[in-house]
Amino acid sequence: MSAPAPSTLAIVDAEPLPRQEEVLTDAALAFVAELHRQFTPRRNELLARRGERRAEIARTSTLDFLPETAAVRADDSWKVAPAPAALNDRRVEITGPTDRKMTINALNSGAKVWLADFEDASAPTWENVVLGQLNLTDAYERRIDFTDPKSGKSYALKSADELATVVMRPRGWHLEERHLQLDGVSVPGALVDFGLYFFHNAQRLIDLGKGPYFYLPKTESHLEARLWNDIFVFAQDYVGIPQGTVRATVLIETITAAYEMEEILYELRDHAAGLNAGRWDYLFSIVKNFRDGGAKFVLPDRNAVTMTAPFMRAYTELLVRTCHKRGAHAIGGMAAFIPSRRDAEVNKVAFEKVKADKDREAGDGFDGSWVAHPDLVPIALASFDAVLGEKPNQKDRLRKDVSVAPGDLIAIDTLDAKPTYDGLRNAVAVGIRYIEAWLRGLGAVAIFNLMEDAATAEISRSQIWQWINADVVFENGEHATADLARKVAAEELAAIRAEIGEETFTAGKWQQAHDLLLQVSLDQDYADFLTLPAYEQLR
Repeated sequence: MSAPAPSTLAIVDAEPLPRQEEVLTDAALAFVAELHRQFTPRRNELLARRGERRAEIARTSTLDFLPETAAVRADDSWKVAPAPAALNDRRVEITGPTDRKMTINALNSGAKVWLADFEDASAPTWENVVLGQLNLTDAYERRIDFTDPKSGKSYALKSADELATVVMRPRGWHLEERHLQLDGVSVPGALVDFGLYFFHNAQRLIDLGKGPYFYLPKTESHLEARLWNDIFVFAQDYVGIPQGTVRATVLIETITAAYEMEEILYELRDHAAGLNAGRWDYLFSIVKNFRDGGAKFVLPDRNAVTMTAPFMRAYTELLVRTCHKRGAHAIGGMAAFIPSRRDAEVNKVAFEKVKADKDREAGDGFDGSWVAHPDLVPIALASFDAVLGEKPNQKDRLRKDVSVAPGDLIAIDTLDAKPTYDGLRNAVAVGIRYIEAWLRGLGAVAIFNLMEDAATAEISRSQIWQWINADVVFENGEHATADLARKVAAEELAAIRAEIGEETFTAGKWQQAHDLLLQVSLDQDYADFLTLPAYEQLR
């Protein structure tokens, strides 16, 4: 008697989308189902391990490099695989969601790389998940164009040699995809995003002289990198492409991963392309992990924590040294400024700040950096051109002068800045505005001349939570309390209502966003990710 056929993926509670059959083919869904069967149990174990590690940090209020992997760090003989030609020069990377207009603009932007984002810059509506995949395939097939219904302006791709190389970012391990289930169990969003993209485009990208390249978000340990590596090995065999075709850049945007950078590269070494230094998610991770650690771990206003803060400097310097020691690219942080079409003075000041930031990164040895808007590409390009010249990267700069002790990465109290009342107001204002847009399906949102994504909302609500629980006293004498947060949130909501008018306010999700921000900011039981309760409300 033959074995029963394995269960197939079910599409659950989802309105049909135009052309979805091109993405959700039987063969693609069978591949995602196999990824789920093979790897979700390990993913679940690793999520549980995150909780155990967090409990250990709560007990000790410290972190250290891992004694059990000391041999990996001490062995100077290993390197990551050489970069493929399409990823050798990454001096400027633009980030953004995979809607049709952004796909064209990002590919045309003049950046070397586009981070095509299914994660923090994309709210995971079914439409965004499926049509984002379609847009990427359409771009590779050069059948993508877009006419803006408001302006009437048309967008089309430039010639192939002028387009950015795509590095796709799937969702983090913690998120499920409720609309795809196997035997009633939701498939992890990461496996849905990776699986559909890889299945449809791996060979297509090879034929274009590129390959399936990925950014891996929210990684917390080398064991999570090992899981991804095993997924890559399985996937390449499944579709019949050579091992080592996949390349992955890992975002070091959690404090625990900062202590395992070499081990993360080692686990992925046949598929590793580099590491990236994040900012808001990194600070969010510090608050999350050290929230019981007392006053010395209390962060000031987020805008006061620049990349030149001693503990942030330790992190970025260690990242560059680690990457170059192992032959990997070191990619710097985000310039999130959005140029104003109305205020030249605002632009002038912001452009100077962006230039100073990119000059510092290029001078420190980074091989490239991120921007959020096409107008910033030339600024970042100039900073890296000045240092690199004709060279594609500066991996030959080994930064042997850098020495970082374990305590340097968590020396939060080396900052002079303190939390301020204006910082609280800004966290509330940005949090409400971002969450409202996210609940409407927008993940990349322009707020106060900055392009914000989910990491912004995470650090905003984390700071409110931390300041209240640390009983911070602001410079105006007010104590950070739940009542004060509620008062500021009510005032902010009223100001938004007055600014946009009753009709627009009622049509939006403002009250819902206000309530959700207060929920995750005031609950004694700190939610691991804002996007988990938010996803329950995303319809």
